[in-house]
Amino acid sequence: MNAREWPPEFEAGMQSLLGSEWTTFLKSLSESPSTSIRINPTKPCSVDADSPVPWAQYGAYLPSRPVFTLDPRFHAGAYYVQEASSMFLEQAVRAHVDLGKPLNVLDLCAAPGGKSTHLLSLLSPASLLVANDTIRSRVPLLSENLERWGHCNVVVCNNDPEDFGRLEGFFDVIVVDAPCSGEGLFRKNPDALSQWSPKAVERCAARQRRILADVWPALKEGGVMIYSTCTYNRQENEENLKWLSSLHNVEFLSLDTPNEWGIVQSNDDVVGYRFFPHRVRGEGFFLSVLRKAEASASGRSGKAKSMLAHPPSDAVRRLRPWIRNADDWFFFIYDNTLHFLPALKHEDVSWILQNLTIMSAGTPAAIVKHNKLVPQHSLALSLWLDRSQVVTLPVDEAGAIAYLRKEPVRASSEKGGYAVITFSDLPLGWVNVLGNRINNLFPSNRRIRMAAPEVDV
Repeated sequence: MNAREWPPEFEAGMQSLLGSEWTTFLKSLSESPSTSIRINPTKPCSVDADSPVPWAQYGAYLPSRPVFTLDPRFHAGAYYVQEASSMFLEQAVRAHVDLGKPLNVLDLCAAPGGKSTHLLSLLSPASLLVANDTIRSRVPLLSENLERWGHCNVVVCNNDPEDFGRLEGFFDVIVVDAPCSGEGLFRKNPDALSQWSPKAVERCAARQRRILADVWPALKEGGVMIYSTCTYNRQENEENLKWLSSLHNVEFLSLDTPNEWGIVQSNDDVVGYRFFPHRVRGEGFFLSVLRKAEASASGRSGKAKSMLAHPPSDAVRRLRPWIRNADDWFFFIYDNTLHFLPALKHEDVSWILQNLTIMSAGTPAAIVKHNKLVPQHSLALSLWLDRSQVVTLPVDEAGAIAYLRKEPVRASSEKGGYAVITFSDLPLGWVNVLGNRINNLFPSNRRIRMAAPEVDV
């Protein structure tokens, strides 16, 4: 890749941003991108880390890119493969959000789940995360990644940003990782360059303004919005936020960024932070934090009508021993499956169900079948599974891979019934012990297929 390949409009814009650093920036785009992961603090594991990501407590760079598909720890939700620059979200949340409170948080453009899993690691268990994506085909992967992370305080939905106008003043925090022209991905995804044009930037900026306008009413007074893109230009970043601030009372919030991090702060009316690959060990990224300094209407009055069906009391009685801190959860039944979520938030979830297209809510724990409970894969990966009440069958790496391929399980148990397969003390999923036979219950649609190509997640 060389300078002659760049569209002149892109080159002019970048030279305006970078000045004398343009040549160094250009050189960095010919270098290989780093591989980074973010460890799940509730499922600790040892990793061959190169160095920590300085702005994320559990972020780590790897010396090389392994085959994540063949790592059982990935399937257990022990870490998430995430680009390092985007982990800067953590600094915004820690600096300007009261994490001790039970919050309502929206990740508006959530798929495939990097920021949502990051938010869940930062929020208290009594908070509620709504993870949304407008593109229905992206929702299954989002749900799968959230399931691996193991939290029950999350709702996944598939809505257009304008739908959130029905939830006026509902959210304490809204994260908008907006669809963009992808300039920051040119090194990682060269195809993004072929799709770039000044017209594409204009279309993206217009779409982003619509997104901001649509979702703004859902943020409560004093609430925090975190806006980010993986692009460099001012049109999709500062100019959009200036436009928003011309319509509403907005306070831009600052973050502490040590010089050694290499992050560049905006120099105009908008407080924003840019990541350039010649300055940081990461890809291109922009982030800004703003507080809503105006009153918000509330579209909700009185007590919400419960949309969550109460399950049979006997089914709950049999399920409760499998779940830690069972008194903290609200149990409900949907599509013949028992779910649980934070009791403090069940009315909020009912209100969301009345207004949005919900794909999943809480943790699906067990199906009620022929008066018996059949545990679900989500429960095996849940942080709240009480493993003292469940038979666990440890396996080595070869056994774990065989299990994840849905091959016969080579293990033994003196006790029949449902048991959890573990690798390095990390649950992978269920089996059913039937005498001398063990049925592998790993979901068929997630099994490892050796012929499938490795993909980023």
